[in-house]
Amino acid sequence: MPIYGSRLLAGSATMRADFDLPETTLMSACQTPVIVALDFPTREAALRLADQLDPKLCRVKVGKELFTSCAADIVETLRNKGFEVFLDLKFHDIPNTTAMAVKAAAEMGVWMVNVHCSGGLRMMTACREVLEQRSGPQPLLIGVTVLTSMEREDLAGIGLDIDPQVQVLRLAALAEKAGMDGLVCSALEAQALKAAHPSLQLVTPGIRPAGSAQDDQRRILTPRQALDAGSDYLVIGRPISQAADPAKALAAVVAELA
Repeated sequence: MPIYGSRLLAGSATMRADFDLPETTLMSACQTPVIVALDFPTREAALRLADQLDPKLCRVKVGKELFTSCAADIVETLRNKGFEVFLDLKFHDIPNTTAMAVKAAAEMGVWMVNVHCSGGLRMMTACREVLEQRSGPQPLLIGVTVLTSMEREDLAGIGLDIDPQVQVLRLAALAEKAGMDGLVCSALEAQALKAAHPSLQLVTPGIRPAGSAQDDQRRILTPRQALDAGSDYLVIGRPISQAADPAKALAAVVAELA
């Protein structure tokens, strides 16, 4: 479980020793588990927020809306500003098509990319294999289990009369078998996932600092609660992006983790 030292906000050159991050992040410029969601329709809006954030305090997430609007250029621009980029496109197609999409993402230099576990074992395995055939740095390959907006009645509506946590564990077993690096999951599933699959890194959206509105996320926890439950990375959107002072809001989240 990550441990965060209070010297982070002071910018100490020795702060690296205060962290127990997943092994693949040890050489990273970023020194926290925070990923800020750049959920904007335009390049200008996304960069306006990015310019207020410190790449040492967070990574950034580019999702479907922003990527569809800006294509690969937004990834390059953010990387040039020093950010590690989580490309959150949740690929889900036949195995070869999905694997080629993952390969294209890797060639952009993204830090993390995700696919839907519901695409099945063959699809996830194809994605793992295509990355292993590449030379150079590889992105973290993350599986999406059950979207954090979905509850049991939502799963029943698509023919799965099952509790979300049960479905998450079922898909997690497939992901581990395929050689995935980790999973996107609700913080409420993190503890069970860490117990069952300790090698998988857990990326948790739906994080809301204490006192924040829940918005359209249902299965949520605070940053501190999520880390204590076993999450490795925390995706935070509106509490930072819509704050009057995003840099101050980010610093407050980091302080909460100290």
